[in-house]
Amino acid sequence: MRSVDARRLPVDPGPAGWNEILPAPGPARELEGAVTADWLVIGAGFAGLSAARRLKQLRPDDRVAVLEANRVGEGPAGRNSGFMIDLPHDLDSDTYAGAADEDLKQIRLNRAGIEFAQEAAQTCGLTGTAFQACGKHHFAATERGVEHLSAFVNHLNALGEPYEWLDARAMKELTGLDYYRAGVFAPGAAILQPAAYIRGLARGLESEGVELYEQSPVTRVDFGPDHVAHTPRGRITAPKIILGVNGHAESFGFYQRRLMHVLTYASMTRELTANEVRRLGGEPEWHAVSAEPMGTSVRRIRENRIVVRNRFTYDPSMEVGDGRIQHIGRQHREAFARRFPMLPNVEMEYCWGGRLCLSRNGVPAFGEVEEGVYSAVCQNGLGTAKGTLAGMAAAELATRTASWRVDAMLAYDQPSKLPPEPFMYVGANAYLRWHEYRARGE
Repeated sequence: MRSVDARRLPVDPGPAGWNEILPAPGPARELEGAVTADWLVIGAGFAGLSAARRLKQLRPDDRVAVLEANRVGEGPAGRNSGFMIDLPHDLDSDTYAGAADEDLKQIRLNRAGIEFAQEAAQTCGLTGTAFQACGKHHFAATERGVEHLSAFVNHLNALGEPYEWLDARAMKELTGLDYYRAGVFAPGAAILQPAAYIRGLARGLESEGVELYEQSPVTRVDFGPDHVAHTPRGRITAPKIILGVNGHAESFGFYQRRLMHVLTYASMTRELTANEVRRLGGEPEWHAVSAEPMGTSVRRIRENRIVVRNRFTYDPSMEVGDGRIQHIGRQHREAFARRFPMLPNVEMEYCWGGRLCLSRNGVPAFGEVEEGVYSAVCQNGLGTAKGTLAGMAAAELATRTASWRVDAMLAYDQPSKLPPEPFMYVGANAYLRWHEYRARGE
């Protein structure tokens, strides 16, 4: 038996705004004492909960347990921007697009994840903004941004994908803003209130017999043949484990120096007053990513709030301090003021950071990493669709279920090795700052 102490535990900076605006959850059920299960899923995010759901579909009589270090919805799954994107979304590209063959493969995989999530939302009775199959916009504010949109549209034409082009007038009607010059609407994306979706999915799984333990971080794993995961107050023994912990797979000894730990940041306004809503005009709800991957995503949500997301930092420790959140919060207020000058007195109520996991060669970290241990991590900045997909596929792989999704995921290379520190830290942050500078108007 091989024992591994977790190198670090999850730390999530700032209050997760999406979770804060929901009703407070009931008391957490923590793991206490010794428990046995047929399957243990570590992590209750998109990957982990999707894996648990797929396991219940494939092995309905098996005992499935899920361990979550925090409360469901407080971790990265409840901190993302809520875009479940089907189209190419390569953060290392100026226009999100890549090679056509690879992009067609990605579209098929992403749509499999979206379809699984949509069916889960319907089964769990999730209504309102938790899951909306309503498409997304790309916005361009500068000439450079319009050029990127045009290149993206050319790529969509080559892929045979539908879209709608919006000129400046249409953008004004949609948003109420004079800031944007053009936009593209892509109908295939789903839009989530991410904390509402992930909390609703968790409750639905519990009703189907999945045992979910919150505030139960895994501090040590004794690997096989019957694996034992230890938490501060208990332990679970299971013959098979699925890791849905994204970058924290490294903490358990897997993919060492192969995962890039990046944080991105968002702020959410207080609720707008009725007078402010009239002043703003436009549609009551819209959701847009920037024409450039390093630009600013903006969502106007049904709760009469506005969410701004920008800035990326490479942080191999996966932790940032309050000073970073405050500094970036000021930058979010500046980005908001440029776009919404008619709302000068609207404050940001919440500012937070969320952890991403990327690989240098843009591939997932997927597969059987130890006998009976399966990895569903490294979503490369698209944790909603790709996390859902990875969890599904990991369950299928672990149960030896024939699946085109498993075949496609296993066909990828493994994540490539990272350069040594401090060269990686300096190089990655220099790269991010340069691309953010180029996208500053967006």
